[in-house]
Amino acid sequence: MRILFVCTSNRLRSPTAETLFTGWPGLKVSSAGIDPAATRVVDEDAIAAADVIIVMERHHRDKIRKRFGSVLGQRPVYVLGIPDRYERDQPELIALLNERVPPLLNLREC
Repeated sequence: MRILFVCTSNRLRSPTAETLFTGWPGLKVSSAGIDPAATRVVDEDAIAAADVIIVMERHHRDKIRKRFGSVLGQRPVYVLGIPDRYERDQPELIALLNERVPPLLNLREC
């Protein structure tokens, strides 16, 4: 399963998720940001390559649907509801990701 994690700038939340879930059996993980100044900007290729897209906030989902609706098709876009107030690899962020992501994908922690 190919997972794309998306946040705003691809500097804190989505790279933390990418690092956390890289190496889980059956997952190929990447991350991107929706802001044009993001470290890695989400584009049509990233959307097309993903089976599932997981975003941190609703506005990320809304922007993806608006900008990439034709490429997105029926791919699920899940919203984690994690606000932009965490540092990269912050323990509280990791705990939220571990709590919210595996149930969405029917995963068991490694």
